Amino acid sequence: MDSTPVIQLSGLRKRFGAVTAVDGIDLTIRPGEVVALLGPNGAGKTTTVDLALGLSTPTSGSVRLFGEDPRAAVVDGRVGAMLQGGALLPDMTVRDIVALVGAAHRNPMPVDEALRRARCTEIAGRRVNKLSGGQLQRARFAVAVVSDPDLLVLDEPTAAMDVEARHVFWSSMREFTDAGRTVVFATHYLDEADTFADRIVIMRSGRVVADGTPSEIKAIAATRTIRFGGVQESAHVALRGLPGTVGLEARHGSVTLRTDRSDQTLRALLASFPEAHDIEVVASTMDDAFLALTADQPEQPGVSA
Repeated sequence: MDSTPVIQLSGLRKRFGAVTAVDGIDLTIRPGEVVALLGPNGAGKTTTVDLALGLSTPTSGSVRLFGEDPRAAVVDGRVGAMLQGGALLPDMTVRDIVALVGAAHRNPMPVDEALRRARCTEIAGRRVNKLSGGQLQRARFAVAVVSDPDLLVLDEPTAAMDVEARHVFWSSMREFTDAGRTVVFATHYLDEADTFADRIVIMRSGRVVADGTPSEIKAIAATRTIRFGGVQESAHVALRGLPGTVGLEARHGSVTLRTDRSDQTLRALLASFPEAHDIEVVASTMDDAFLALTADQPEQPGVSA
């Protein structure tokens, strides 16, 4: 496989007047990676995507796609994109608009194949202005893949989709990623990043604050929860004193301890409270890590993939 980075961002900055939207990003994405870009509103995700695609000019720093200028890579048909602001002509059918975009590329995939991959076959004859929100997103996906790109960039791809439609979308996406293509997607759905990404990049205030596998990102939260029943309320003070315990919640007879040393906490719990039952130990979630990394506090060091 070609070792040339698919995306190379170096010292990337973008300012809009007094506002710095992207503040010195260095990021390398290799062939075959599936990378999720996470961050709260205003973190700079969409601006970073626009810069990477050559849709916006950086204030400083550089962008290379496949070792060349982004626009050259787009013209070569190596990049497909599904963007929030990507409008489709309302009076055209889904098939016609996919065919129109395909005709603009040198080596597109067959239109029927693009429609099948995007699960759009049954809506191929429907006009764009008659599509539901989820159907419109699928049509945008068909437009993005018809060039048969090596890199697919998705900005909030499952926005406006219900749960079932999201599952259908990611099922179709697996066909694309299983072929070894590179995918970068920005999302607000943390479960999507946890489930489908090989690597997660978290942004805050225009900077990368964490970069690693889903397991590495979740480990940053560094806490687990221990839930159990059978312990009286009068014992809560003693429970708070168990080694590693950093928090306690009690509700309807059930106790939840947060701990940064779960093994020690669990041993002490069983030794001191043998009446505890229905014990459940739960690892940190992506939500926990996301909140820890994007809270209004000094940046934490990222992990390397």
